[in-house]
Amino acid sequence: MEGYKPNIKRYGTIAYKRCGRSGLKLPLISLGLWHNFGGVDILENGREIIRYAFDNGITHFDLANNYGPPPGSAEENFGKILNLDLKPYRDELIISTKAGYWMWDGPYGEWGSRKYLISSLDQSLKRMGLDYVDIFYHHRPDPDTPLEETMMALDHVVRQGKALYVGVSNYSADETAEAVKILNQLGTPCLINQVKYSMFERWVEEQLLDTDEDNGIGLIAFSPLAQGLLTDKYLNGIPETSRAAKSWGFLNVSEVDAAIEKVKLLNQIAEVRGQSLAQMALAWILKDHRITSVLVGASSVKQLSENIDALDYLLFSSEELEEIGMILRGS
Repeated sequence: MEGYKPNIKRYGTIAYKRCGRSGLKLPLISLGLWHNFGGVDILENGREIIRYAFDNGITHFDLANNYGPPPGSAEENFGKILNLDLKPYRDELIISTKAGYWMWDGPYGEWGSRKYLISSLDQSLKRMGLDYVDIFYHHRPDPDTPLEETMMALDHVVRQGKALYVGVSNYSADETAEAVKILNQLGTPCLINQVKYSMFERWVEEQLLDTDEDNGIGLIAFSPLAQGLLTDKYLNGIPETSRAAKSWGFLNVSEVDAAIEKVKLLNQIAEVRGQSLAQMALAWILKDHRITSVLVGASSVKQLSENIDALDYLLFSSEELEEIGMILRGS
């Protein structure tokens, strides 16, 4: 992998969409490093995936301080890959990270205090070898810290030049609206909201999508494939190498068992459409104009390539949407 030169046609593969009312555009598909890029994983495999992503127009790489395992190792590995391959192209990249979940011992190692957020971002920058990140998120609401303190910390890191934009993640519609109000008063608008959204996780449709649109905020969906459940991976059982089989994953065997009949029915629709189930699940999210991008994970170049190919067919007929809706409702 010596002497990496990116594909000169890399910007002809993926469309880019403006993030809310900002001037920033994100690729319709972004690469998340939640899994497969930590210290327990093979660095060269992650390096190959990241290079393939950039070669195909994926400019947005999403991390968090605690991604690994162990926590911090995904940022460390990304920093190594960045230094090896992508450093000359830093200005073509959108690199995001987050802080909010547990990262170190003691009372200052998680949640949303000014102490934690600013310290965490400093650590993240050192791990990745960066002067700044493009997007810094508060990763989850803190029930004990005043929201004003948390948002003031986000405003502060932008004014320091350590982040170009800020966002929130896992916030409800009401929490998002209040955070936006505070950030606007401070003069650092909220750029983006990152939430879990898939065919099997649809709470954002109740209010949050409208709240984001009304406030000019982009929305990026994570876990769009429900941790791999919305793929063909589990149609014939649970592979030993799958997330459900891993002790540190967020998908367990009982979740697979509970959803597998719906998965099989959805897969039948995808086959008729000429897509894999994963491709259809990504297209289903991107059909909504309020979605800026979907975050996909990948354990191989082959998997990432399949996800990118979802962009070849994003349209749904009303009959398809009705049939999918009936399956998801269990009717």
